Amino acid sequence: MTVGFAICGSFCTYSQVFPIMEQLSEKHVLIPIFSPVSASVNSRFGTPAQHIQRATEICGRTPLCTVQEVEPIGPKKLLDALIIAPCTGNTLAKLSHGIADTSVTMAAKSHLRNARPVIVAISTNDALAGAAENIGRLLVRKNYYFVPFGQDDAIGKPTSLVADFEKIPQTLELAMEGKQLQPLLIGR
Repeated sequence: MTVGFAICGSFCTYSQVFPIMEQLSEKHVLIPIFSPVSASVNSRFGTPAQHIQRATEICGRTPLCTVQEVEPIGPKKLLDALIIAPCTGNTLAKLSHGIADTSVTMAAKSHLRNARPVIVAISTNDALAGAAENIGRLLVRKNYYFVPFGQDDAIGKPTSLVADFEKIPQTLELAMEGKQLQPLLIGR
């Protein structure tokens, strides 16, 4: 199976996401995709060059980073599934409103034309605030499947949600059968 693995700018979760990418690369052909933020912003969690190098080593190919590079995904039916992990509140908003102006959102739009699954692993500090509406919109949309998620720090960050990234492989398996992994909400 060929799977797109799109990475957005929730840098604090990369230490959890890259091991899952490694695990999936043992069973599937992975095509890495980086959002503009993940491909260009230095953070205390590393540089874009470091993250791109790691994804390249894991997947055996350089990440796609532009709208032009990902646009052929749909017309050429390049992917069986697309994983967006971590998926930020910004990307959730764009997906829920049909905006395709980044490499990740265009990859999703292009991929969805083939009625194939998009697996969303959220990581956003405003999930139970401004992003809640967008999560709700995608939960009821065909071909979107969510990796189970929960509050990561209910006291310190009461509106923040993060996916259980270790459940990405299971979510992918079921999404390929048209099923949502349950329970969707997890306690931490």
